[in-house]
Amino acid sequence: MSTQHDSHHHTGPAIKPWYRSPVPVAAAMIGVIVLFFLIREHWGHLAGNWAYLVLMLCPLMHLFGHGGHGGHGGHGGNHSASPRDRDD
Repeated sequence: MSTQHDSHHHTGPAIKPWYRSPVPVAAAMIGVIVLFFLIREHWGHLAGNWAYLVLMLCPLMHLFGHGGHGGHGGHGGNHSASPRDRDD
């Protein structure tokens, strides 16, 4: 019996992820610096309204934290059915 493992090996050139290239890393660094100075200049406004800023984060965390509501892969089962309606 002969087993070939050639199908598991990638023969083409390795593709670097986008975050390992120099341009996105430099753009992220510049973005962090700009964000720092923006927050520093407007700290008086932000510090007085921090509770509203936290509340404004809730919808963003809901939208981006669920991954676009794409099926909820690891939750297992139908969540809308009551326990007596399920066949276990």
